[in-house]
Amino acid sequence: MSITTTDLPGGTWTLGSTAVARVGYGAMQLAGPGVLGPPRDREGALAVLRAADASGISHIDTAEAYGPRVVNELIREALHPYPENLVIATKVGGRRDAQGGWPSARKPDELLQQVEDNLVTLGLDALDLVHLRLGDANGPVAGSVAEAFETLVELQQQGVIRHLGVSNATAEQVAEAQAIAPIVSVQNMYNLAVRHDDDLVDRLAAEGVAYIPFFPLGGFTPLQSDALSRVAGRLRATPKAVALAWLLHRAPNILLIPGTSSVQHLRENIAGAGIELSDDDLRELDSIAA
Repeated sequence: MSITTTDLPGGTWTLGSTAVARVGYGAMQLAGPGVLGPPRDREGALAVLRAADASGISHIDTAEAYGPRVVNELIREALHPYPENLVIATKVGGRRDAQGGWPSARKPDELLQQVEDNLVTLGLDALDLVHLRLGDANGPVAGSVAEAFETLVELQQQGVIRHLGVSNATAEQVAEAQAIAPIVSVQNMYNLAVRHDDDLVDRLAAEGVAYIPFFPLGGFTPLQSDALSRVAGRLRATPKAVALAWLLHRAPNILLIPGTSSVQHLRENIAGAGIELSDDDLRELDSIAA
C-alpha cells in the first residue's frame, strides 16, 4: 500500500511547483562500483526505486553521468509513467571520462547535449528540475556562473526545463544565479560536521528556496563523533539515523536525499529521519561542528 507524503518524517516542502516529502532519495548508488556501469543486482535496484515510490517519496535525485545513463534508465524502467507528484531532479555540468573521473562540462554545447541525454534516458519531454553542477570533486570553486546558467535559462524559456537550481556552489555563485533567474534549490555538501553553509541555509529558508545536502552522512567517510554516538545511544538509535533527523530539525527548507541500493536501508533511513530530538540533543549535536 502506498504511503502519502504527509506520513513521511518532516512533512512537505514546495519544490518548484510541487509539494514533495522532505525525505527524498538519492539514486547515485544504484550504478555499479565507482558509479560506473550497471548495478550488481539489477532487480534489487529496481526494487529500491519502487519501494521509494510506495513509501511516499516524491523527490528523486539523479544525473545522466551516473553510470553514465544507467541510473536514469533504471528510474525510467521502474517508475515510468511517472506519478504526477514525483519530482525527478537531475544535474548537468559534468561528464565521465574513461578513467572514471568527473571532468567539468559546462560549455553551452555540452550543457545542451546533457539536457538532451537526460530527456532521452528518463523518457521525458521536459525535466522537472535541473541543477547546474559547479566546482570540482574537492568542492565549490569561485568563478562566474553566468554563461552556463544563462544556457539553462534559455532551455527553461523553451519549455525543456521547468525549474532550475545550482549544486556545489559558493554563496556568491548562488546569488549570481539568482540575479539571472529564479532558482528553487541549492544542492551542496552539508551535514552535522560540515557546516560552512549555515548562513546560506538560513538565507535560502527565508527566501523559500530549498537546500538539498549531499553527503548528509559524511560522504565516503561516515560521520564519526563522540557526541553523535552519545546522543544515538540515549535514543537507542543509530548515528546515521540521528544525523538525518538533525538535518530535518536544522531548517524547514532542508530536503534529504540519502542514497542506498538496499530496500531495508531505505526503510531505515525513512524511519531514522523521524527521530525526535530534544533541545539538549540538538545542543550536543551542534557542538560537533564547533
